[in-house]
Amino acid sequence: MSTNQSSPTQQPDAVRREERILTFAIVGVLVAAVVIAVVGFLFLRRPADIIEGQADATSVRISGKLPGRVATLYVREGDMVRAGDTLVHIHSSVVDAKLAQAEAMREAAAASNRAVDAGARKQTIQAARDLVAQAEAAEGITRKTYERLEALCRDGVVSQQKRDEARAAYDAAVAAASAARSQLSLALAGARDEEKRASAAMVDVASAGVGEVRGILEDQYLLAPCDGQIDQVYPEEGELVSMGAPVMSLLRIADKWVTFNAREKYLADLPLGREITVKIPALDMKEVKARVYYVRDLGSYATWHATKATGDWDSKTFEVKARPLEPVPELRPGMTILYYPE
Repeated sequence: MSTNQSSPTQQPDAVRREERILTFAIVGVLVAAVVIAVVGFLFLRRPADIIEGQADATSVRISGKLPGRVATLYVREGDMVRAGDTLVHIHSSVVDAKLAQAEAMREAAAASNRAVDAGARKQTIQAARDLVAQAEAAEGITRKTYERLEALCRDGVVSQQKRDEARAAYDAAVAAASAARSQLSLALAGARDEEKRASAAMVDVASAGVGEVRGILEDQYLLAPCDGQIDQVYPEEGELVSMGAPVMSLLRIADKWVTFNAREKYLADLPLGREITVKIPALDMKEVKARVYYVRDLGSYATWHATKATGDWDSKTFEVKARPLEPVPELRPGMTILYYPE
């Protein structure tokens, strides 16, 4: 009877094969674990916080007091202008007519004031003098008549009745002479002081009306208040504009800043006066130093962010503005700004 038994040399070979397989398996698991860890570190790690904002500049709305029709536009959108340049001409025939009316009223008031200051005309004064002379002559005659009848009455030649009639005629002549002299005095004195002041005040009122209309007409040519770039032009030539309606907007390019909204957890990194570094993607991620000069709460309407589902407090959003420390000529309003909180 024969028996199948392994030779002593075959058993160690089998053991060694099993050990190699186990070693390869362990190494494979370790390599896989390392690869997974590296991949997780590279692709699953938390990205850096980024706050996105944009560049902005001061915008000035160009408007005037004159309602009328746009006669000429001297600039177009995108034009660079200097302070004092003429931007637009607005014409208003209605305001021109108002000016002519105001000037006519001023001239009428001035003529009336001159007449009041000049007093009565020479003919009126001469007529008053003639009346005085006439009244004084009548006074002299009636006085002499009364004196003669007075003497005759004492002698009993004439009656007391005749003497009283002569006395009454003399008194009437005296009163008439006094009235004539008063009229001459009024003619020489002219208008009263109150009338003169009232007439002068009417001239001032009319002059103020002319000044008001001219003040409105000063805005028929609107000038650039500062250096900058024309951002938008609203009406076309020939269109009507109302009083105070903006005709165009002007960007003050020299006054630029960056603005972004940040939740309050980042405010410790953004105090007033802090120098920060922002990047501009449109300029090949150029880094620009800026100083924070404005921080304002945007309010709770649609800006708060709950930190927990159950929430024991809410994180609000703040508007932050920073002004570049050095001029950046190529920075344009509307460009994206990136800030990386520390």
